[in-house]
Amino acid sequence: MREIIFVTHNRGKAKSAEKYFQNIKFSTYDFELDEPRSDDIKEIVTAKVNQAYSIVKKPCIALDTGFFIDELNGFPRAFVNFTLETIGVNGILKLMEGKTNRKCRFEECLAYHDGKNIHYFYGKHLGNLSTELQGIDREEKWSDLWYVFKPKNFDITLAQMDAKQREERRNKDFSVEALNEFANWYMKNEGDV
Repeated sequence: MREIIFVTHNRGKAKSAEKYFQNIKFSTYDFELDEPRSDDIKEIVTAKVNQAYSIVKKPCIALDTGFFIDELNGFPRAFVNFTLETIGVNGILKLMEGKTNRKCRFEECLAYHDGKNIHYFYGKHLGNLSTELQGIDREEKWSDLWYVFKPKNFDITLAQMDAKQREERRNKDFSVEALNEFANWYMKNEGDV
């Protein structure tokens, strides 16, 4: 069986990924990949996985996530890191003061580079933006947006959810995890290679 290497500097993403790869030889490589300035998460993840493969020279994955707030015409889109580094979560909440439409979503694109081809897998997580920071730090946290993102049909943020509640959220049909989509595809198509 081939080994899959997840190249990421985000420890929360690496920790979150572990549960999906229990039946796959899986490891992480801690490296902060370059992100081109783009509003297209597929373009960003393509650049990241190409760089990742040039470093590890083995089948690997990279993941990029955008965050979209309906009331702000989709802002910050693929510019999540830049937004968090500049105005932060509190700045986002300030922009949303007095707004009643708090719908938002995460969109993910995972790219798998097998050495010849790149395969893409997509995820989407619907929810609403809280009015304040809520919750605690968790090992699986991959973004400060966890403190303000309330998954659809829940009245608590990801940072307030325990492991059981996060698993319940994953089992809802409105949440699609790119990591899960990839792991299922890999076991069917590449697992015995």
